[in-house]
Amino acid sequence: MSGLDNSAAGGYAVYCGVDVGKSEHHACALDPAGKRLHDKPLPNDEAALAGVLSRLKAHGRVLVVVDQPAAIGALVIAVARSLGIEVGYLPGLAMRRIADLYPGEGKTDARDAFVIADAARLRPPTLRRVGTEDETLAGLGVLAGYDDDLAAQSTRLTNRLHEALLPIHPALERLLGKHFDRGGVLELLAAAPTPAALRELGAEQMTEIMRPRSPRLAKTLPAKILAALDTQTVVVPGTGDFGRVIAGVAAQLRDVHAERAALATDLEARLEAHPLAAVLTSRPGVGLRTALKILTIIGDGSAFPTPGHLAAYAGLAPVTRRSGTSIKGETRSQRGNHTLKSALFLSAFASLGDPTSRAYHDRKRAQGKRHNTALICQARRCLDVLFALLRDRVPYQHPVTSEPTPTATAA
Repeated sequence: MSGLDNSAAGGYAVYCGVDVGKSEHHACALDPAGKRLHDKPLPNDEAALAGVLSRLKAHGRVLVVVDQPAAIGALVIAVARSLGIEVGYLPGLAMRRIADLYPGEGKTDARDAFVIADAARLRPPTLRRVGTEDETLAGLGVLAGYDDDLAAQSTRLTNRLHEALLPIHPALERLLGKHFDRGGVLELLAAAPTPAALRELGAEQMTEIMRPRSPRLAKTLPAKILAALDTQTVVVPGTGDFGRVIAGVAAQLRDVHAERAALATDLEARLEAHPLAAVLTSRPGVGLRTALKILTIIGDGSAFPTPGHLAAYAGLAPVTRRSGTSIKGETRSQRGNHTLKSALFLSAFASLGDPTSRAYHDRKRAQGKRHNTALICQARRCLDVLFALLRDRVPYQHPVTSEPTPTATAA
């Protein structure tokens, strides 16, 4: 993502910074000398946006800069483009650093809009074009957020299903609870949510219900269900009410799983269209959802001068504690982008199946580090590699070594 052209020949007559909001933005427009041409709230409405931007065009070539290239900033970009106005955006990390250079600690929409406009005027290298790649990332970010919502909903519904089934039949909960991620089991509970209803179905009908979505499990689980049902003869009071909850929750969970599976297919197809997708997923431990997290949070990584800057942003850089002349040592950072840090930690764990990554993890363990601490080191190492891959835009290549490959062991 290249910076915007601001040479003398291709400069702009107006730099319009827009601090976007839900119902109302704030727009601040400056000329090349820094004089304010416009500084007012701006309704998030097509007619209002077109009116202000059209008036600014009367001064000459206009550059509109937003702090969010998607979601609530999407209409601003669409209107500007329809008027033939170039659009850029100021990344959040750069925005925060630049804002510290201006006097005052207050944070207002008017101040943020001015900072964006002034950064466009004085610091054009900090800006990025809102191009096809950015729009792809914006769309991926929207869908990735939806996937996170579905994952949270899946966890909540799964826990609720455990809570509803456990009181009325503990043995059945122990048996089926391991398979709440299987569509066939959820279909079965939605159709027969109580022990009596399951017993009435019998093994053959259970198999028929489960077979379309869980064909393998349908061959063995019905017999086990009947055996579990035989271990309890008493009927717990309120079983019918619990059954209604079980049927409703199982149906909801089934639909959430189906939607998330369909979304994963769409996300994979969209991710493959991004030029950096193959670069990221070439690294062991980086799958579809990890690559999405990395791309939607840091983009191509060009906002970070060094791997150390990126590690500090992710909260993977160690923090030194000092008191006077005594050094108390280094501790794990509690700051940083926790979403990115979590994604890298899970990626480090997943990479242990790779012999090179496993060898590194084993070396850290041999140095006396605990498993989680060794994984943090692995995540930092993974981040350094990913930074280089994004910078050079080349896929990961396994290191060539003459030493025998260590045997991978279980984590």
